[in-house]
Amino acid sequence: MKKIYEDIKKVFESKISTRILIIIGVVIVAMLIFSAGIFVGFRKASFGRDWGENYERNFGMRSGGMMFGRNNFPNAHGAIGKIIKIELPTMIVQDTKDNTEKIILTKDDTRIQKMMSEITLNDLVINDYIVVIGSPNNQGQIEAKLIRVMPSPELMPGFKFLK
Repeated sequence: MKKIYEDIKKVFESKISTRILIIIGVVIVAMLIFSAGIFVGFRKASFGRDWGENYERNFGMRSGGMMFGRNNFPNAHGAIGKIIKIELPTMIVQDTKDNTEKIILTKDDTRIQKMMSEITLNDLVINDYIVVIGSPNNQGQIEAKLIRVMPSPELMPGFKFLK
């Protein structure tokens, strides 16, 4: 047993084995750096692909390239309209500005207001008119920061609901 230990000690003390171990260490570090580069590149490429696949939905375009809405630019950072479907944490709003259905994604920090009071997601019902302010994500959804419940346009004669 002692002889094996001495043989192993001689191998590690020689200059050749030290150089081999250094080379192996450098190769391992280079492989880790290369793998990190592949990971970062893959993430960036995935984001670009997802954005491209959802381009039409993100910008309210029909498949033929025709755009909806006034001035040919739909609002990707919000929606104004009536709730047509609720499946928390998402809901679908029929936007009155560009007549598109927009998917609204709510999170724990989403503020919801009706008049001057804060309400919860469970207080929202289908056919509520809302104004949503948020940010678009790469799935074509709007991540809501603020939802404001508005009075129904039918209750306000003479008022056109932001068309």
